[in-house]
Amino acid sequence: MSRPFNYGGQAVIEGVMMRGTHKFAVAIRDPEGEIVVKEGPLNQTLYGGRLIRIPFLRGLISLWDALVLGTKTLMMSADVASGEDVSLEGPFSWITVALGIGLGVGLFILLPSFVVGLLSSFVPSGWAVSLLEGVARLFLIVGYIWAVGRLPDIQRVFAYHGAEHKTINAYEASADLTVSSVRTYPKAHMRCGTSFLLTLTFLAVLVFAPFGHLPMGYRLLSRLLLLPVIAGIAYELIRLMARVADRPWMKLLIAPNLALQRLTVFEPDDGMLEVAIAALRAVLRSEGVTVTEAAR
Repeated sequence: MSRPFNYGGQAVIEGVMMRGTHKFAVAIRDPEGEIVVKEGPLNQTLYGGRLIRIPFLRGLISLWDALVLGTKTLMMSADVASGEDVSLEGPFSWITVALGIGLGVGLFILLPSFVVGLLSSFVPSGWAVSLLEGVARLFLIVGYIWAVGRLPDIQRVFAYHGAEHKTINAYEASADLTVSSVRTYPKAHMRCGTSFLLTLTFLAVLVFAPFGHLPMGYRLLSRLLLLPVIAGIAYELIRLMARVADRPWMKLLIAPNLALQRLTVFEPDDGMLEVAIAALRAVLRSEGVTVTEAAR
C-alpha cells in the first residue's frame, strides 16, 4: 500500500494556498469579506515524471516549483485582496522568483561566508570557520524573520501560516475539516519551510567544514555550487524526520525546528481557519478525495 500524499501549502496575502498531486487551490478573503477560491493545475512534467521519484533531485524540483507557484499565488492573493483583476501568467512572475532567489542567496548564503572569510586567518581550524559561518548565518536568518514579523501585514500572513498548519494537522489526523475541529490542532508542523531553513543551516556547517580555509573567490564559489546539494539533503532529511516524528528521540532532534517556527507561525482567528479549510477542501475535491462536510 502506497503512503498517503503529503498535502501542504503556504500562507499568502489574506489567504492560504494548498497544493495537491495534480492541482493547487488558493483561498483568499476579498475586501467584501467573502472567500474567493481559485484553482489551477500543477506542472505534471515535474510531478508526473520519473525525476520527482529520484531522492535528492526531487527535493530541488519540489523547491523550485514551490518558489514559482508560491510567487504566482502570492501575486494572485494581492490582486484579490485589493479587489483587482487576477493574472497568474507572464514573465514578471519568473523575474520575481529569480530576484527573490538571488537576494536570498546573496544575503543568507554569501554574505555570512564573505564576512567570516575576512576573519578566517584568526580562526584555528576549518571546522571552527564553518561553525562560525553557520552561527552568523543563523543569527542573520533569525534576525531577519524577527524583524519582518514585527510588521502588522506580515503578522497577518504569519497567522494564515498558522491556519495552514492547523488545517493540515487536522487532515493528517483524519479529523473533521471544520473550524471547531481544526482550531484544536497545533500550529507547528514538521514539514514547514522554516524547519527546512534551520536544517539547511545545520547541514551547511557539516558540508563546508572539510574545505577548511579557502581563498575568498573559491570560498564563495563553493557555497554557490554546493547549495543545491545541501538543499537536496535537507529536503530528504525533513521527509525522514516527518515519518518518525512520533519517536521520543526524534522529538528531541526536531525541537529546535519547531521552536524556530514560533517566529513565522502565529495563532489564527476563526476566519483565517475558514479560509485555510476552504483551500484544502477545494484541492481534495478536485482530486476525488472524500472530505467531511459537517457544518462549521
